[in-house]
Amino acid sequence: MAALTRVSGSVGLISLLNPPVNALSAAVRQGIVDTVRRAVSDPQVKSVVICGQNGVFCGGADIKEFGGHMSGPPLVPIFNTIEAADKPVVAAIEGSALGGGLELALACHYRITQSKARLGLPEVSLGLLPAAGGTQRLPRLIGVPAALDLITTGRHLTGAEALKLGIVDQVTDQNTVEAAVKFALSIVGQSLESRRISTLPCPCPADIDAFFEGVMQRVKKSAHGAIAPVACVQAVQAAATLPFTQGMQREQELMATLFGSGQARALQYCFFSQRVVSKWSSPSGSRWDTSKPKPVTKVGVIGLGTMGRGITVALALAGLSVVAVETQQQQMMAAQHAVSGMLERTARRRGVSLVGDQIRYSVELEAVADVELVIEAVFEDMALKEKLFKQLSTLCKADTLLCSNTSSLDIDHLASQTHSPQLVVGMHFFAPAHVMKLLEVVYGPRSAPQAVATAMELGKRMGKVSVAVGNCSGFVGNRMLMPYVEEASFLVEEGASPEIVDRALEEFGFPMGVFRMSDLSGLDVGWKVRKARGLVEPGQMSRVRQGRRYSPLGDLLCEQGRFGQKTGRGWYLYDSAGSREAQPDPWLQSFLEEYRARQGLVSRRIDSQEVLERCLYALINEGFNILQEGIAAGPEDIDMIYVFGYGFPRHRGGPMFYASQVGLAQVLQRLEHYQQLHPDIPHLRPSSLLRRLVSSGSPRIQRWREIIRMPHSSL
Repeated sequence: MAALTRVSGSVGLISLLNPPVNALSAAVRQGIVDTVRRAVSDPQVKSVVICGQNGVFCGGADIKEFGGHMSGPPLVPIFNTIEAADKPVVAAIEGSALGGGLELALACHYRITQSKARLGLPEVSLGLLPAAGGTQRLPRLIGVPAALDLITTGRHLTGAEALKLGIVDQVTDQNTVEAAVKFALSIVGQSLESRRISTLPCPCPADIDAFFEGVMQRVKKSAHGAIAPVACVQAVQAAATLPFTQGMQREQELMATLFGSGQARALQYCFFSQRVVSKWSSPSGSRWDTSKPKPVTKVGVIGLGTMGRGITVALALAGLSVVAVETQQQQMMAAQHAVSGMLERTARRRGVSLVGDQIRYSVELEAVADVELVIEAVFEDMALKEKLFKQLSTLCKADTLLCSNTSSLDIDHLASQTHSPQLVVGMHFFAPAHVMKLLEVVYGPRSAPQAVATAMELGKRMGKVSVAVGNCSGFVGNRMLMPYVEEASFLVEEGASPEIVDRALEEFGFPMGVFRMSDLSGLDVGWKVRKARGLVEPGQMSRVRQGRRYSPLGDLLCEQGRFGQKTGRGWYLYDSAGSREAQPDPWLQSFLEEYRARQGLVSRRIDSQEVLERCLYALINEGFNILQEGIAAGPEDIDMIYVFGYGFPRHRGGPMFYASQVGLAQVLQRLEHYQQLHPDIPHLRPSSLLRRLVSSGSPRIQRWREIIRMPHSSL
């Protein structure tokens, strides 16, 4: 809805009302049409101010309308009417002006914004583009390069940034509506010719063709196969090269292509899935998110290696008081210096004041005695963690939550070492912990709902996408990663090169393929884990370990001192230790030929389709096993873990959504095909849940939770 009142005698104040963000629903759009018409035709109204109630201007389109028939008046003629008005129209921006909200403001003749407001055109994150004139008006207002940056990334601006770019005319720390009304009174009678953005020439770089060619190359490279950023460039190019009316037509054509695309559906699925996983539930479907989290103001972090440092920074940036413990004095001093640098760089990048005085460092474990929650980030060794949890259980207050950053160890076993196992949960961060958005919150059968709720809420305060998962080896993310990585190694054994495998995965949309990522992380990291599991047999090329197929290739490279980027040699060759420029290594090619000959393997040609099917379907199949076991409550949980923690392309929606798009019957058929070819690879054996879903007609992904919990006989 929208309401019109007259204030200060001659200012028509149009207020949008559709909480919480005043989205442009059909009712709001109709309200704007009606109130603008009344304001323009009222002789007593000399100027108009448009604002949003409850401290928010407008959060953009109502995304809930995307899935059905769009009713109500369209935005483009509404905005054209506002711009064509013969009375000055001022946007009073509080809270946010995002997407269609900013496009509404651009249709106004003037814009006054609150200093803390956020402005932006984030449609690209939903697989779309600003289609109510945003791609045509913004370049005319601030120039092509600046507009491209905002439209292709979807990033948000502060009021100060918007003023500097020329998007708004004034920034205020006072009451924004009052400031806009005062401004509207001052401009009555002034010419509006130069204030109608659609009539302005578009400031363009000198060689426009060369400029857009370079932009397109950069955007395609960074988009990793996403089509919306490319369409955004094409729309802005239309603004730069065509009259406004024709540019608008091009904007609509591009939007029509995007709107019905699979990528848009995937990105919108991701948008809603973030909400789903925040309303976390137990595997049985019982809602736990109603449990009230315990208030936490002071957190202890134990172990200040790479992960502990990142966790400390993330907590400090969230405004929490932190007690950071590293029992080795020299390592503690190095960690303190590193954390200070990380905080300084992050604060500079965010444009905020430096934080850090709320961190207290200590070499004594007793320093965490009075905290409300402890996160241990010591070396991934069960014996070490057992000892630590026993100490913490005695040392800390009786109601202190004890959390482990373990990436794979048994949370239930750690809980059994304490006096209060119900207060133990896993908080699995991803490196770098102050940057990566994913947090796996791991609960066991004895974990108290309040303990899980507290960890989830703490993750939210740190800006994480927190996903509650059950306890098993590797939890969700790392458990699924194992068959994905193993398939990549098996493909190399059978004739592929690391370059072929990585190229196929990167063209699919991953920022890095398996082998480039392994070199970046360090081959020795996985080697240590495999040693701990008793899989490594030094100098042995046996392809069967613990009763299943095993690839020793990674172990053999580590025995050669090839640990990846850190040593300048791994699956690839690097110019120097620490270099990130991966080059094919002739030595590795000879090594692989010798390995295959000794194993009696006949090298064959492997194409990108087989790479994708073997790697992705093995990953997806393990996801179905996880759903069947109740480790994840639904497919959205798995998808958000993989999108935010493992680089799965967001425009593919996550592994489980991707499976639903490919077709569950197709995934099942290809898994059966590869299982027949490779009966010694257990993870190619199709999940019984996958078979069950296919037999029930391959329902839409939104119904999987319901079917997972149904008895087999009811299908």
